[in-house]
Amino acid sequence: MNTPLPPPGAERTDGSSVQIGALVPLTRPGWVEAGRHLLAGLELAVREVNDAGGIVGRPLELLVRDTAADPQRAAAAVDELARLGVAALAGEYHSVVARAAAARADALGLPFLCSSAVLDALTEQPTEWVARLAPAQSHGWRIYADFLLGAGHRRIALAADSSAYWASGARVLRDHLAPRGGAVIELDMRALAPAAVCDALVDARATALLLLVGYPEPAVSIVKAVRRDQRLAEIMIGAPAGQPELAGWATSLGGDGAAIPFLRYLPERLGPRGARVETALRERLAEAPSFVAFEGYDTIAVLADVLRSHGADRARTAGAWARVAVEGTRGHIRFSRAPGISVWQWAWPPVQVVDRDPADPDRFRILHAG
Repeated sequence: MNTPLPPPGAERTDGSSVQIGALVPLTRPGWVEAGRHLLAGLELAVREVNDAGGIVGRPLELLVRDTAADPQRAAAAVDELARLGVAALAGEYHSVVARAAAARADALGLPFLCSSAVLDALTEQPTEWVARLAPAQSHGWRIYADFLLGAGHRRIALAADSSAYWASGARVLRDHLAPRGGAVIELDMRALAPAAVCDALVDARATALLLLVGYPEPAVSIVKAVRRDQRLAEIMIGAPAGQPELAGWATSLGGDGAAIPFLRYLPERLGPRGARVETALRERLAEAPSFVAFEGYDTIAVLADVLRSHGADRARTAGAWARVAVEGTRGHIRFSRAPGISVWQWAWPPVQVVDRDPADPDRFRILHAG
């Protein structure tokens, strides 16, 4: 006999679990390593919530769905999870995928706390149903542009794939750098092989190359080609989207992957809660946790606090974003309406520009903070 599902958004009072739908890239072409870290943070926080008594005595449960970096698959997962009666959605790493999930969540009246995606236009219109922990792309990438200018770079080439995310990033960089004397040269990676990128960099007299491309390919091949071209011995390679953050980067590139500045969303020093969570995540992952894992943990910390205070009713959850005040792993989390951002936004998590130390690629050097 099948137990009937409760009406969407209804409060369960029978002692059953409070369910949160989790959207995570776990298979290719999604960035599986990022998905694994995101899920580790989500699961660790759920375990701790349940060890502390759950949501007013009811266990918290994750219903995990693999998005595989596919917007249509993510939208279908949102539909399914909504029918199953989840109280809220959490997660997602890829911006274009998160945008599709946010659109469906908004249409269905399902609260969605986005963990990692940074695309400014997460929804087409302002919405009360969606909130985000990661900084908006315009915020983080402007900080990265300031780092480039401070390091003396004025002729900056972009090896760019075609997607809304990369196009948005290129626009942020161009708009921020041009008034400050920076020139941006865009290289269309749909038309150029890595060797041709090297020739284009020489012709453009670029001092920096930014990787606005997917990982592992073509990012790895571009880095290897540039590192081996003696004409480009002085050029700086950068990766504002954060590809070098995860261990697979160092495994793929070794020393070639060092000294490539990227954005990450961690404070210079973690507080007591962050340090404790870092230890637990390291044990769970069997490697150093990335900022993505902390984003996952903080997502559940926020949702658990809202659910305890306002119950599992979807409308009450969405109405509570403005009242969130949670001590996360990376600072005090509050949501507000940031100018130009269509969702409730933590403005802002800590932002750093870091790279892997050439003398020890497992060690990160903080180059700039915003």
